[in-house]
Amino acid sequence: MKSQKGTASRRAFVAGLAGAGALGLAGSLRQALAAPVGGTAELGLAELPDGALAEQYLYALPGKLPLIKKTYRPPNFETPVEYFRTPITPNKAFFVRYHLAGIPQVKAGDWSLAVSGDAAERDLKFSLAQLKRDFKPAQVTAVNQCSGNRRGLFEPHVPGVEWGVGAMGNAVWRGVRLKDVIAKAGVKAGAIEVVLDGADHAPLDKTPDFVKSLPLEVAMRDETLIAFEMNGEPLPHWNGFPARLVVPGWTGTYWVKQLMSVKIVTQPEKNFWMSTAYRLPRGKFATPTFKSQLYAPNEPITAIVVNSLITSLKSGQQVARGKPIKVKGIAWDGGSGIDRVEISGDLGASWQRAALGRDLGRYSFREFSLDLPGRDSGALVVMARATNSAGETQVSELIHNPAGYHHNVIQRLYVEVV
Repeated sequence: MKSQKGTASRRAFVAGLAGAGALGLAGSLRQALAAPVGGTAELGLAELPDGALAEQYLYALPGKLPLIKKTYRPPNFETPVEYFRTPITPNKAFFVRYHLAGIPQVKAGDWSLAVSGDAAERDLKFSLAQLKRDFKPAQVTAVNQCSGNRRGLFEPHVPGVEWGVGAMGNAVWRGVRLKDVIAKAGVKAGAIEVVLDGADHAPLDKTPDFVKSLPLEVAMRDETLIAFEMNGEPLPHWNGFPARLVVPGWTGTYWVKQLMSVKIVTQPEKNFWMSTAYRLPRGKFATPTFKSQLYAPNEPITAIVVNSLITSLKSGQQVARGKPIKVKGIAWDGGSGIDRVEISGDLGASWQRAALGRDLGRYSFREFSLDLPGRDSGALVVMARATNSAGETQVSELIHNPAGYHHNVIQRLYVEVV
């Protein structure tokens, strides 16, 4: 006898299929139910754990297209790979990531931002209308990537949300500079961090509130925004309406949604989400150091590592002999900018430079494309390798770490020329 949970999951999946035309899904219902939703082996990467695959299906949250369900409480939904075939991720297809299940519906007219802290010269409060009226607007195109993107591809597997490749998205963010708001409050000598809190909350009092901090120098960057628009529209509820933090180059854990308070402080923030969660063994990756948070044997995750994703092919795909194998995809990093993407059709024995698409900014996805010749029948292994302007390149072997962060292993797609 099937469990109620299994039946409900099946029903929800079927319901998701009903609205999945935008994904270009085809085939019979039986075929769709049999195929793994959001599997990563077809992308030339390690496969997700069986249990994670079995629990995944397409589900449309209010205002969203069908996304890959990871968890309901809190809501965690992944963007299908089809939406990465263009450099800007549509709002309705943008991934959803929360740690706490209490997500209030905040009205724009009721929202306010409190600015305070022991290193603030004065306490201030701003409405959304005041932010828009009193501060110069600013805009940046940037990748928002969950720190745990591709965690489910780790071997051996590590605990946490078993994300595939879609816990990320690229958008044009518009709002005001955080540094301008901080400057209005004034900064005292000795300030080291800016502490950020959103409106989300936990159902149980004992669950720690999701509070993050940034080094003062990162908070004061021109690109760090309090954003209230995404791709020219108000932020979706699931992505932080009415205002959120945007920290280009740094992983999504710092991009606090439904931002409610900003505190300028003289001491390191030591709540659970800073002192325990989102930390890595020191020196494991060549990413910026969060100096005021180096009070433990590990350190906080900071910037995104260089990465790429082939979106035009699936492993096992057949290509007609004599026709080119079109290799297309996206590459990105933590803000150095993509210098080159190289493609191999012979398991890395040789590499060719791909053509790069339009540069939308150093924090954005960068498209790439190359036609490989499909002259001879047989199997090919197609790979893409991105290198940024700092000389950092994707890795061939996984750099393991307990939290499952920074997976940037090169894809290996098996293509058959027939």
